[in-house]
Amino acid sequence: MHTPALDGAPYMTEHGPDLTASTAGTHVIEHAGRLLALCEANFPFELTRDLDTVGAHDFNGKLRSAMTAHPKTDPVTGELHFFGSSPVPPYLTYHVADAKGEITHSAEIPGATASLKHDFALTRRHVVFIEGTVTFDPNEHSGIPYAWNDDQPARIGVMPRGADGAAHIRWFSIEPGNMLHAANAYEDDQGRIVLEGPTVDREGFHLSWNWWVGAPGRGAEPNARSYTRRWVIDLAAGRVGEQIIDDLAVEFPTLNEAYLGAENRYQYAVSFPDQDGLGGYGIVKYDRTRGSRRVHEVGDARLPSEAVFVPAADGTREDDGYLLTVVSDLKQNSSRLLVLDASDLGRVAAVHLPRRVTAGIHGSWIPDTALDADRS
Repeated sequence: MHTPALDGAPYMTEHGPDLTASTAGTHVIEHAGRLLALCEANFPFELTRDLDTVGAHDFNGKLRSAMTAHPKTDPVTGELHFFGSSPVPPYLTYHVADAKGEITHSAEIPGATASLKHDFALTRRHVVFIEGTVTFDPNEHSGIPYAWNDDQPARIGVMPRGADGAAHIRWFSIEPGNMLHAANAYEDDQGRIVLEGPTVDREGFHLSWNWWVGAPGRGAEPNARSYTRRWVIDLAAGRVGEQIIDDLAVEFPTLNEAYLGAENRYQYAVSFPDQDGLGGYGIVKYDRTRGSRRVHEVGDARLPSEAVFVPAADGTREDDGYLLTVVSDLKQNSSRLLVLDASDLGRVAAVHLPRRVTAGIHGSWIPDTALDADRS
């Protein structure tokens, strides 16, 4: 017997979760020449380059947990780092697949809880897990069985990369809140770990949750309920510094992924300044060196999806490239692919699509050459 569920909750059988049943609708990535469609409650699903379904991909039987929708490809080694999260023990399992697509390391992470873990961060030397004040709740019937819980402590887990890293993970308490998506993390010149990303407090979480599940109660609210935060984790001193670096309501942070795990100057995001379901949406560029932001407004009642960075073929600077975002018209039956210059957010092109495409959540720019990789 199967019990269907929405994204975020696995299909259940009488023997437990069926990891081969998935909506696979959260993200699509390429690794080792394979296209993988992801939903974090299940195995990834492999696609052909024509987007036909091959089937569930379990890394030759080595993957025995679900796979996050937000794996990280190390731009230096080509390794794919990812985790599986579960509402029951083991709560968190970490995996590494090499550049050829073979899992080389898996470990259960001690100290983890049933807190919602949707994303994580990777630095050159560490893996950074985030547990917010949102945890598994079987009484939540929206289709995603997680809810805000004041008794769930917010924490950051820092684990050294390597085969024995799990044995040395350290957990650090932070202020209550929830972060779905990490912008980036890196070690600074003092060896401290810097982590950034958009977060919400209790009220902001309830507003955003209603938005995610399509429930009522999405009225305009002050931006103060959504913040971009920066944490500086000093491992030597055993403490965490925390600050709000922007109060514009944003989500879906992205960057030039060549800088993933290293100090980056630029980050991008989707802005939701009005939070009323119709107006004020835009694509934001942050300059971390200057502490400034620029916004490209996409127009009234038009909702952009995550802005995917595409490096220019002859680029030399971090922001030499383009941003791709699918923009849905919330009042008319139309959509377009918007191409922006990542350096100044100037409009390069708009491709009007032949049918309405709902603004997506996550996506990837995958060159044809990436799918020609030898998978033998």
